[in-house]
Amino acid sequence: MKLEPGDAAPDFTLPAADGATVSLDTYRGKRVILYFYPAAMTPGCTKQACDFRDSLASLTAAGFVVLGVSKDKPKKLAEFVERDALTFPLLSDPELEVHKAYDAYGEKMMYGKTSVGVIRSTFVIDADGKIEKALYNVKATGHVARLRRELGLD
Repeated sequence: MKLEPGDAAPDFTLPAADGATVSLDTYRGKRVILYFYPAAMTPGCTKQACDFRDSLASLTAAGFVVLGVSKDKPKKLAEFVERDALTFPLLSDPELEVHKAYDAYGEKMMYGKTSVGVIRSTFVIDADGKIEKALYNVKATGHVARLRRELGLD
């Protein structure tokens, strides 16, 4: 089931690229941008991560925390962080449990073919842990700019 505004954001605890463990409930009281992407160091995912990196100062100033989630192992995420100087936590969900809780994994259409995989999705979670925005099937390029507009940050 796709999440809708007003739904409780599924809680989670996942390992991060730096070896730390990150739990969503740690961020209660802050707004969280949680985004799911298919694979570290691929062209689209790199573009999206770098767009978040480049917007991080203004997002942080507006009270947001950014968290990225993929099925990659922490070691690969650490390489991604280092290679692209990413400055926000990347979280590892190789069993896809959190992806599935957010309905960010499943059947999708790509180049006219149906496949099963990670659905590039972004969620804005309010300070009380409720879904504020649920954006499914987003494009890697231009997504952060669109999100900034929708959040009134541009």
